[in-house]
Amino acid sequence: MSGADDVIRIFIGYDSRLPVLYNVAQHSIVRYASRPVAITPIKLAHLGHIFTRERLAIQSTEFSFSRFLTPYLCGYQGWAIFMDNDIVARDDIAKLWALRDDRYAVMCVKHDHQPTSTVKFLGEQQTAYNKKNWSSVMLMNTAKCKALTPEFVNTASGLELHQFKWLGDDGLIGEIPMQWNFLVEYYKHDESAKMVHYTEGGPYYAATRHVDFAETWFDNFRDSASCTDSDFATLSQAALASKS
Repeated sequence: MSGADDVIRIFIGYDSRLPVLYNVAQHSIVRYASRPVAITPIKLAHLGHIFTRERLAIQSTEFSFSRFLTPYLCGYQGWAIFMDNDIVARDDIAKLWALRDDRYAVMCVKHDHQPTSTVKFLGEQQTAYNKKNWSSVMLMNTAKCKALTPEFVNTASGLELHQFKWLGDDGLIGEIPMQWNFLVEYYKHDESAKMVHYTEGGPYYAATRHVDFAETWFDNFRDSASCTDSDFATLSQAALASKS
């Protein structure tokens, strides 16, 4: 393969309430990648002419549904990765890219995620459903995802989208190792985790400041800002003072 095939296409959800999450997520990918990456934010302000549906109470992020525009944004050609913004890479994204299998339309970690709380971060509603968090990291074979037209993404129910009912066949869903979408605090600590997902709240919130893998997020934040621990402490204090 050569040319465009050498570039790993990655789409990351963007939530305007916490842009720092996107910034840290994309930095962690670039930091460890061994191949060129093209990273695109799934940001509602960029999709006004495409994504027109109103936000529902069950949507905990701005990209809950718009993530499914990834194949359309790729012109239904080639593979792409989608991932939530509250994820930090700990290993080379090229290793995930190498798992692509043309037999499948989508590949993901097939979690059995059953949240114990009804409230998520920022007070958002926590919804339990079959295949929960499967769509938070997806390898998408976009040519086999042509059912995800803008019209369908704008009108389909949340369950139709997140439970991959648009595929019509669960046999088209391939599986990737759990380490590539490791649910922090839901799974027991594992140093082999390659991408950690702070789905229950990350260290950027006071209430979940000391979650598992907290230092992983702060390390990437510091590295993205090219600051020392002393600089980081000063920045943190200034940020807190500005909100008091």
